Amino acid sequence: SAVFVGPLGVGAHLRAWGVPGHRVVERDWEGVVTVAGLELTCLETRHFSGRGLRRNTTLWAAWKVAGPRHTAYLGGDTGATRAHARTGAAHGPFDLTVLPIGAYADLWPDIHADPEQAVAAHRELGGRGLLPIHWATFNLGFHPWDEPAERARKAAADQDVVLALPRPGERIDLTGVTTVDDARAAVPTEPWWPTAR
Repeated sequence: SAVFVGPLGVGAHLRAWGVPGHRVVERDWEGVVTVAGLELTCLETRHFSGRGLRRNTTLWAAWKVAGPRHTAYLGGDTGATRAHARTGAAHGPFDLTVLPIGAYADLWPDIHADPEQAVAAHRELGGRGLLPIHWATFNLGFHPWDEPAERARKAAADQDVVLALPRPGERIDLTGVTTVDDARAAVPTEPWWPTAR
């Protein structure tokens, strides 16, 4: 049966929602658990947890997912933080970084990275390919829906970063990727959204 892995404090919510306690695994930052041959490392990141008046009762985290041939950094919902450089030094490089690029605003600079900050974080993490997330899903930021992707494309080009731009649901295959040039050849990099309007 499936195991639910989360940062400290999340297990109480899972158990309250009916997940059996023996299927819940919690980790603090730098904590490691192996599930189905994948090593998951809980990592520091920057955001907040909770909504309304009850905030920060659980740990916010990113994850390193390491398999036999590849590693990925799943940044979740994060703002710009020096933790990315520390993580890159301790756990990088990563074949793929998955980082948020949208719903940024001057009102919350610490919790949602903008596209340029995401590209900078990718470089600090030692990523080969960057898969942008947290954009064009629902209207939370004060910017046009495609602005994050357009800004990310420019920032990635300026920094020679491989930016993966799959259509929603499209698969990315990193088999055989060992260099940035391999990543550039393996992932879709052309914008699909101009025809989606």
